[in-house]
Amino acid sequence: MKLTRVALVVGLVAVAAVGVALAVKTVKEKKLVVDETAGSIQSELDALDPVSRAAVLAKVSSDTTKGFRPGS
Repeated sequence: MKLTRVALVVGLVAVAAVGVALAVKTVKEKKLVVDETAGSIQSELDALDPVSRAAVLAKVSSDTTKGFRPGS
């Protein structure tokens, strides 16, 4: 009985460890995509003239704040 319980605990710990490892891998992959996308967006913004850049940033800011307003 004791050996079965130990084997069960070891099995559950192993499954949990594999789950955590997969979650960490997934998060790292998503962070890489986010970082690449953010760099691409920053490069595109840097390439704009100051007036166009200000207009784009104002539009993005406006769209973002609409998501936080009650009833939107």
